[in-house]
Amino acid sequence: MTHYDVAVVGAGPAGMSAAIESARWGFSTVLFDEQAAPGGQIYRAVEHASPQMLGVLGDDYASGKSLVAEFRDSGAVYLPGATVWNIGSELQINFSRLGTSSEVSAGSLIVASGAVERPTPMPGWTLPGVVTAGACQILLKAHGLIDDNVIFIGSGPLLWLISSQMIVAGRKPTAIVETVPLARYGVALRKLSLDLTAIKYLRKGAAMMWAAKRAGVPIYRDAREIAIEGTGRAEAVSFHANGQYHRLEASLFALHQGVVPNQQITRLLQCEHEWNQHQRCFVPVLDSYGEESVSNVFVVGDGAGIGGAKVAALQGRRAAKRIAQRAGEEVGTELADLQTRLSREMTIRPFLETLYAPSAAVVAPADTTTVCRCEEMTAGQIRQAVDIGVPGPNQVKSLLRSGMGPCQGRMCGLAVAEIIAQRQGGSPCGADYYRIRPPLKPLPLSELASFNGASTDSSQVQGAPSHD
Repeated sequence: MTHYDVAVVGAGPAGMSAAIESARWGFSTVLFDEQAAPGGQIYRAVEHASPQMLGVLGDDYASGKSLVAEFRDSGAVYLPGATVWNIGSELQINFSRLGTSSEVSAGSLIVASGAVERPTPMPGWTLPGVVTAGACQILLKAHGLIDDNVIFIGSGPLLWLISSQMIVAGRKPTAIVETVPLARYGVALRKLSLDLTAIKYLRKGAAMMWAAKRAGVPIYRDAREIAIEGTGRAEAVSFHANGQYHRLEASLFALHQGVVPNQQITRLLQCEHEWNQHQRCFVPVLDSYGEESVSNVFVVGDGAGIGGAKVAALQGRRAAKRIAQRAGEEVGTELADLQTRLSREMTIRPFLETLYAPSAAVVAPADTTTVCRCEEMTAGQIRQAVDIGVPGPNQVKSLLRSGMGPCQGRMCGLAVAEIIAQRQGGSPCGADYYRIRPPLKPLPLSELASFNGASTDSSQVQGAPSHD
């Protein structure tokens, strides 16, 4: 097929739920995903996880098995290993798969591309031996690999989740260096809504923290002036906490300051975005059903604003039901019921966003700190560019090449916008963000040269007709 009623990008909980619901209403549905199997980051490799691994990763992870199975049986066409590298204004989708590039079109597009970890520029973060906390979890989920000499640095629920999973696996982390200021706990508590759903999440968080303490993991709170040290590779982290200087050695250092929406596709489509002061990131401007300012484009899951796996799944189903409603289908109270459930699941967010806001050192790194890893540009060089009159990230890109590397701004975009805004005395909304152009991911020239717009080989596609 070269045209589908609904196209979905991303096979996490949001994308799978959207595809399931879309196919249930009888729409021809295709789902593109870069990974080799469905699940996204949250349910990565869940289909083939052993009982032992399910025990390590917990019930929330194990619940993904049923969702993946439902998606496999949904009848939606599934294209694993497919990289969407361009989407046209008429929803023509160009994608790379099996060494060739193809094109299909869609009546509606559901973007479920998820989140990326917030860049954490600090001294030494570019040294070998420094990774993100999410990378540690990928190794654990996909390959069962655990480094038992790792120090986690930063803030956010993910640090405590991975630590608790490592403890269950019998490999506790060397230490946790948390950057949350102690005074912020009191501020966050005032944002807490004590309904049953929020209390459930609080209990989970408290249980993970208690697991680390009970296992004897050293925990350093309100850490400041953090630097990764080493010659040739990372060897230690130094910081101040509780009025004392600390230096801890390890073989691996995992950084984390929360996750932020992956905005590459929505920026490419020139959708409207706004600055979320609480999450300190850009989010797409959506209506109550998740539809963008560009008609027939829906954004669901963490790409719409961080909400977690349950929220993502509900948003995916909501978008598909809205498409069905527009097509004249009778959805009854289903949409209203989903909105109620979403509101309930989101009551914990004001507390979490206040407590785990990124540290000041990350959003305002020192002049000597590298911000753009690809082009090795420092925060000081970006500030100097602003001082001579450069107005925003796109002009900084032209002058310094920041954002022009293989990551295409994913690792420096937010930091650059924050630095420019602070130097100008304004908001990142005024500074704006990099202008995103295709291809969204690096693409071999041979694929562009041979591109003819034909759809992919159906013999490699789940849900496509088989031919003898």
